[in-house]
Amino acid sequence: MSKVPRRQDTVNSRLSDNGVRTPAGDAFSGLVVRLFRLNGLIAAEGENLTRPAGQTTARWQVLASAEDAPLTVAQIARTLGLARQSVQRVADVLEGDGLISYEDNPRHQRARLVTLTEKGRATLARIQASQRPWANQLGAAVGERQLRQANAVLERALEAIAARRAR
Repeated sequence: MSKVPRRQDTVNSRLSDNGVRTPAGDAFSGLVVRLFRLNGLIAAEGENLTRPAGQTTARWQVLASAEDAPLTVAQIARTLGLARQSVQRVADVLEGDGLISYEDNPRHQRARLVTLTEKGRATLARIQASQRPWANQLGAAVGERQLRQANAVLERALEAIAARRAR
C-alpha cells in the first residue's frame, strides 16, 4: 500500500526542489555573507598585527598551528581548511627564515612534522602580544556571552558542513 503524501510534504518538497530558499536557508546565507565580510576584515587586521614582526597572516596561522605540538603540513591544512600545497609553500618559507624546522615523523616516513624553532616561538609570541589587546578590545565591544553563543553556532555550522561533505 503506497502512502499518499500530505499536502505540506508536497509543498515543502517543491520549495526545496525549485530553487527557493527556506527561511533557514536565508538565515544561513546571511551568515555566510557576514562571514565573508568578517574574514576580509580579520585578514586585513591580521596583516596589521603581524607586520611589526615581519610576518603575514598566513605565516601567523602556520606558526600558531604548530605552537602546542608538532603537526604535519596536511594536519595544519585540514585544521585551517586550506589546501595542503598552500600551507606547504608557507611552511617552506618559514623554514627558510629559521622559524620552523621539519622533524622526522615516527608515524609516517614521508610526512615530516612542522616544529617551531626558538626564533619561531619568539616571533609568534611577539605577534600574540600585539593580538591580545586587539582581541580584548573587540571582545569587550561585542560581549563575552554573545561571542560564546556565536562560537557555538559556528561550531554547529562546521559540523553540519563536515557531515554533508562526508556523505
